[in-house]
Amino acid sequence: MDNKERFVTLCRSVKRDGIEELLDWVKKSDFFTAPASTRFHGSYPGGLLQHSLNVYDELKRVLEAYPEIECSEESAIICALFHDFCKINYYAVEKRNRKNEFGQWESYDAYKVDERFCFGGHGSKSVYLIQHFIKLTPEEAVSINCHMGAFVDENVGKSFEKFPLAWALHVADEAATYIKEGAE
Repeated sequence: MDNKERFVTLCRSVKRDGIEELLDWVKKSDFFTAPASTRFHGSYPGGLLQHSLNVYDELKRVLEAYPEIECSEESAIICALFHDFCKINYYAVEKRNRKNEFGQWESYDAYKVDERFCFGGHGSKSVYLIQHFIKLTPEEAVSINCHMGAFVDENVGKSFEKFPLAWALHVADEAATYIKEGAE
């Protein structure tokens, strides 16, 4: 099963109203071909899809290590696979120049941010987009909103205390980014 098939299969196991409409929207977007970042992790076609699946795998590992964190399979799928929906239709390819190993200038493709829907924060934009299609539980919404941890808000620790899934998603995102994907 390739990444796209795995993503769709996992999403279809979610039994919430609106999941098929969400999948239709995703399929019409650049989600399956978008990078996860401009140059740090998953900076290649399909990087966002791969990163989302990596976060799911890492979240499952974190939840196995901490069985006291209650989390349904449905919540794990939603939080992990949809946490970076803010990056859908967010990047564009541009031409840049660099010197090659022979000292000659060459053109190459690079990613740049091309925000088409300015909403605000990273996590809050993902929550907003998801909730157009499916209803999130409070814990899912907080987890997705706070998945960047203290990078976004120094008060996020209170969210981690109240909703352990938020902490687990943050750890899974970091593990996927810095360990599994080897971000700089």
